[in-house]
Amino acid sequence: MSINASTGITVPLTWIKSSYSSNEGGACVEIATADRAVLVRDSKDTSLPHLTLTHTGWTHFVRYAAGA
Repeated sequence: MSINASTGITVPLTWIKSSYSSNEGGACVEIATADRAVLVRDSKDTSLPHLTLTHTGWTHFVRYAAGA
């Protein structure tokens, strides 16, 4: 769940699986976007805590990962 900053209303998050993730049990991640953050979690165990990044932090993370 996420709280909309302008309305204060709690809204469900829509998690999207990475297009690079396979269905063979490999390293899989999902992301969800909120008003002020991008959330990242392990798609194999969604009960684990998620990583929360600002939109700027997410941009830096993706750029770094693309160069790895």
